[in-house]
Amino acid sequence: MTNPLALISLKNPWHILATGFGSGLAPVIPGTMGTLAAIPFYLLLAQLPFSLFVVAVIVSAVIGIKICDITSSDMKVHDHGSIVWDEFVGLWITMSIVPYLNISVTDWKWLLTGFILFRFFDMVKPWPIGWLDSKVHGGFGIMLDDIVAGFMALISLWLIGKYSGWL
Repeated sequence: MTNPLALISLKNPWHILATGFGSGLAPVIPGTMGTLAAIPFYLLLAQLPFSLFVVAVIVSAVIGIKICDITSSDMKVHDHGSIVWDEFVGLWITMSIVPYLNISVTDWKWLLTGFILFRFFDMVKPWPIGWLDSKVHGGFGIMLDDIVAGFMALISLWLIGKYSGWL
C-alpha cells in the first residue's frame, strides 16, 4: 500500500492549501501545527471590516470542501491528518467573535484561549462533532466537523470572556 503522504505534491495548489501551506506535513500533531499556521492568516483577515471577515471565512469554508475533497481523493484516504485546511477555517470561526466585540485581534489571552478551545473541541470531538466526523464523508465531512468545533469554541470563548470579566 502506498504511503498517502507520497501522493501529496506541493506543486499542486489544492494540496498546498489542504496541507496548510505544508504545516500539516509536520511529523507530529499536524492538526495543531495547522492551527498554529492559521494564526498569521487570522491576524491578516481580522484587519478587514467585520462583514468582509465573515465573507472571507464563509468563502474559505465553501472552497475548503473542494480543497479537502480533491486532496483526500488524491491521497486515497478520508481526512488524512495532513489535511489541515479545515483547522484553518475552524480557528477563523472561533476567533471571529474577537473583532465583532471590538477587542484587539492581537490580544494574546483571546488568541491563546481561542486556540486552546478550538484544539480541545477538534481533538475531543464531543457530540455532535464526533458523530459528524464518523457519518459525513468527503470534503464536506472533513470541513463540517471542524466548522462545528469552531462554533462550539466561539461560544465557549464568548462565555469565558463574559464570565471572566474580559469583556
